[in-house]
Amino acid sequence: MTTPGPVPPPTHTPTHAAAPAPTPARATTHTARAHSFNAAAAQYAAGRPSYPPALFDAIGELAGRPLAGARVADIGAGTGIATARLHARGADVIAVEPGAGMAAEFRRTRADVPIVRGSGNALPLADHCADLLTYAQAWHWTDPARAVPEALRVLRPGGALALWWNTDALDVPWIAASAARVQRHFGLDIAAEKRDVDAGAADPTGRLRFTRREIRWSRRVPLETHLANIGSHSIFLTHGEEHSAAFLAEERRHLLATFPDGAVEETYDVVLLLATTPTASTASTASTASTAPTIPPPPHPPTA
Repeated sequence: MTTPGPVPPPTHTPTHAAAPAPTPARATTHTARAHSFNAAAAQYAAGRPSYPPALFDAIGELAGRPLAGARVADIGAGTGIATARLHARGADVIAVEPGAGMAAEFRRTRADVPIVRGSGNALPLADHCADLLTYAQAWHWTDPARAVPEALRVLRPGGALALWWNTDALDVPWIAASAARVQRHFGLDIAAEKRDVDAGAADPTGRLRFTRREIRWSRRVPLETHLANIGSHSIFLTHGEEHSAAFLAEERRHLLATFPDGAVEETYDVVLLLATTPTASTASTASTASTAPTIPPPPHPPTA
């Protein structure tokens, strides 16, 4: 796979205070969590929720163009949950995924969509080749100071960057109680990591103006699917099998008391952040010419 051109630095200083630099231990933990999904790709594909039709309606509305016929790069595509929905809407999609395990699961189940290895910090795509870049549950694994300039390089003038997360609906009592149990067991409020996302956190460079939408939806799944879903989150995958299994066994008992028929009603608020680029290209946001593939990529699978 060829590599993209150099990433340009931000053209101005953000107006809000920058987040403190991560400590080495925190950075290591973040990296370990980001890579943890590769060993659980099949579980991730089987348990994780998809996204409601209203989300993709909102993306088209805010982007100012329909998804049908749009040239879309789905970054951090994982096993292809969002990619499949974009493809079903008629978009011309390419997936970009850094992890070998996730990419292998993607290729096993999404043979109709091309995938290349790469990350949002250094996209393996040519300059101004995409109408839309999407990050489903993935932007928080990037370094926005690098990922924002890369998005601006790859997007066409007037293109859009869409970031979204399924967040737990904490006003639902059983979901709030479950989140509290997770926090007590693991010492981390994983619900807040997604719930508290905003434009400043998404773009510390201050170069993008995001519009925010929230969309509520739900799905009813067997208890085992729900447990597989929560067990596929990085905090479970990095805390050791015994520690996670102890929580899931206790959680099963709590949930059976709430859902004695064994069918769990999961409720989510999808948080969508979408920003469009200027309609006229500017030299300050363009990098040097890239020899990376445009969309679609070469017909043979990458070996990286």
